[in-house]
Amino acid sequence: MSDKKTKTQQINIELDEKVSSGEYSNFVVVTHSPAEFVMDFTRLLPGVPKAKVHSRIVMAPPHAKAFMMALKDNLVKFEGKHGEIKSPGQDSFTSYGVKPPKDTLPN
Repeated sequence: MSDKKTKTQQINIELDEKVSSGEYSNFVVVTHSPAEFVMDFTRLLPGVPKAKVHSRIVMAPPHAKAFMMALKDNLVKFEGKHGEIKSPGQDSFTSYGVKPPKDTLPN
């Protein structure tokens, strides 16, 4: 047995007033390169054929995977408390007649 203690670094995260209100998004386009994942968050509005990117998040692949695992963990906890989240399926946005552009992604 080893008596080594694992050191855990605590990180203080600051949230300023402007950022604390959040940014609403109901559509995200995810693209990637060998070096990074790019997530463009936008809002789709009924009858408006164009959507503006309101926030772009760029992550290295290991951070994107950690983000995915944290999101999955939170979804499991949410559904355990509030019930299953209903989803229209794999092509959820195309079933509503919405699809991202094929060759003109904004990155």
